[in-house]
Amino acid sequence: MSEASLFDLTTLVQRLGSRFTPWLDKPFGFWGHSLGALVAFELARWLRSHDQREPQHLWVSAARAPQLAMTAQPLHALPRAELIAELRRYNGTPTAVLENAELMELMLPMLRADFALLETYCYQVQPPLACSLTALWGDQDPIVSLDEMLPWQVHSQGTFSVERLSGDHFFVHDLPVLNYLTAAVYQLNTVFQ
Repeated sequence: MSEASLFDLTTLVQRLGSRFTPWLDKPFGFWGHSLGALVAFELARWLRSHDQREPQHLWVSAARAPQLAMTAQPLHALPRAELIAELRRYNGTPTAVLENAELMELMLPMLRADFALLETYCYQVQPPLACSLTALWGDQDPIVSLDEMLPWQVHSQGTFSVERLSGDHFFVHDLPVLNYLTAAVYQLNTVFQ
């Protein structure tokens, strides 16, 4: 909360990439959810462009494929009441937090910055990543459809799959998803050894 918010995904990825490079001596994978999926994807591309080790696997969840044009109304500049209404629709922020005016005053600038990162992103065509890619989709997600997840396939030279999971945009809060990710990381770890 004490750090200045970033509103540009390119700047965020450059900062993350430079901090990651000392830790890339072993195989690894990235998982990103919602905006985090876009960050993980662009970070993998940044590592490749800087001749660094790339992830072995990329998991993206609840995120439209990056090449798809934004169709929804931008949220980052909405008036306070409208932004809070949209946050309710996302179903990722507890009602008690949304109804706490003081807490929302602290949180809204960070949330606006996160939405700005996503909504001002400009996709640049590049060759697909060498890694395998798994797209995770919540079958009750009101924000991202299966049709918006499937185009992730073009970003992988490895295997691609879509995993349909029960839940809404924040299906990651459910135990079955955590179990799935734990099993996937364990399987990936045995491949690395």
